[in-house]
Amino acid sequence: MSRRALIGSGIATVVGGSVLLALINRGSGGVSTGTGGVDDLSDGVIDLRGPAPATVESLEYLTPQSDFFVIDTVGKMHPRLTTDEWSLRIHGMVDREVTLSHADIAAMPYVEHVATLGCVSNKVGGDLIGTARWGGVYLADVLKMAGVDSAAEQLVSRSADGWTCGTPVSAVLDGRPALLATHMNGELLTPQHGFPVRMIVPGLFGFVSATKWVTDIFVTTWDAFDPYWLQRGWARESPMLASSRIDVPRAKSKHPAGRVVFGGFAWAPRAGVGSVEVRVDGGEWESATIMEQENGDSWALWKADLDMGVGEHRVAVRVIDGAGVAQVEDERDVLPSGATGLHEIEITVA
Repeated sequence: MSRRALIGSGIATVVGGSVLLALINRGSGGVSTGTGGVDDLSDGVIDLRGPAPATVESLEYLTPQSDFFVIDTVGKMHPRLTTDEWSLRIHGMVDREVTLSHADIAAMPYVEHVATLGCVSNKVGGDLIGTARWGGVYLADVLKMAGVDSAAEQLVSRSADGWTCGTPVSAVLDGRPALLATHMNGELLTPQHGFPVRMIVPGLFGFVSATKWVTDIFVTTWDAFDPYWLQRGWARESPMLASSRIDVPRAKSKHPAGRVVFGGFAWAPRAGVGSVEVRVDGGEWESATIMEQENGDSWALWKADLDMGVGEHRVAVRVIDGAGVAQVEDERDVLPSGATGLHEIEITVA
């Protein structure tokens, strides 16, 4: 099964085995299925972000729920659960088994946290990433009700459709704001985004942390169970990688000589964005201005004004995290734990 479907002109193409539909930033389309072994997400990547914003200031820091990328293994048949039907069972290596209703979750203290969520199959410069103000309850508080065994290593979460995900216990109990989320940007989750409850663990790629329609959490060890994507050749533990992209202007655009404004997003989950730099035609790196950043778990909106002479130019961007570590420039494909390299665009100045 492929982890990515490329949507263009109302047509979805799936690379790999069984059916998978990734609805990226827009409606839906037909699905083409093939056969194969381990997923190959290296081919056919296209830019799906639509027309370029007119200015950096017009870029939306929080991704609207209607525009947030969607990747799952159920196509358009998203589970439709009511809050009365939903429950969450926590069992395995715990002191006591716990089953919570939606009313139990609603009675707990509601918290919000702005965090960037990305897919491991996102290409450098791609759009399988977004940032939202997630609302819900702390997952760590829920686990404490059950009492997690100190020898436990993995949370195997299961969605209503049977999909499984393996999340490090340490990533939920280390103090980060991992959530059982019920809201995005102040709105109830929609069915395609996991209504009524999904998981969000800042700092991890979605396939090891962001189970939608979560109904079961089995506390266990790494050796005891291999979740869905691990069985298909992807990594067991996958922290999100620091990366950046240029959203303004679009590649292949044309501009008059003089000042050209560049901008986009950069992220370095957990460590946070320390700075963003751009360079022209392989020259020296120049500092960009950080326009907005909520916290270390969320991306930063950046801007750079560059004086450009006549000719063809290549402009690249990189992020430096809060610990002073620069984004990896060596190119690596997405399988098995995320792509690395620099996003670079070519523009014409006349």
